[in-house]
Amino acid sequence: MPEMNAVAVPSVSKLPLMEDFYTIQGEGAFQGCAAYFIRLGGCDVGCVWCDVKESWDASVHPLIEISDMVGRAKSSGAPMAVITGGEPAMYNLDELTRQLKQAGLRTHIETSGAYPLTGSWDWVCFSPKKFKKPDEDIFRKADELKVVIYNKSDFSWAENFAGKVKSGCRLYLQPEWSREKEMLPLIIEYVKQHPQWRISLQIHKYMNIP
Repeated sequence: MPEMNAVAVPSVSKLPLMEDFYTIQGEGAFQGCAAYFIRLGGCDVGCVWCDVKESWDASVHPLIEISDMVGRAKSSGAPMAVITGGEPAMYNLDELTRQLKQAGLRTHIETSGAYPLTGSWDWVCFSPKKFKKPDEDIFRKADELKVVIYNKSDFSWAENFAGKVKSGCRLYLQPEWSREKEMLPLIIEYVKQHPQWRISLQIHKYMNIP
């Protein structure tokens, strides 16, 4: 697991930004919806199959004014902003969500739950990872549990978290992209036998968009 390599943020007015862009949400409960993505740099969770490992080192990503990010998100016309990473919850997100809501955008976050959650959220997607234990507070805050299935043992691991999240939390199983052909048939059969779960696919990759 890589060592934590986050830069010190001098004020809540700036955050390390890897990229931000207007696209289509490709996964989970809001799959297919227009969304503005804000990808923050910095992560010490260390998923071996991570497809954005360039996000891990926060020090290589510039500190950007929150007001600039929010201005671009608002001008895009997107109805919601999805804060992702890296692991975005390693930062204080109170000011970012305050400004996004003030600009009229819904606030969504995608997090491993490895850190206590800050900010005001309309939707919390909790995607636990085996490489770093989640903070238990995420169980009552998660609106969506999205578990990446890399091998057969991940189904029982997913059920462990399904038993901890709040009532009404939506449950999703998603094949890890590099093993999609092997895992998707297993997921299909599992969901047929356990219909409380739904299938999440990374449709943005099928559509070849960010």
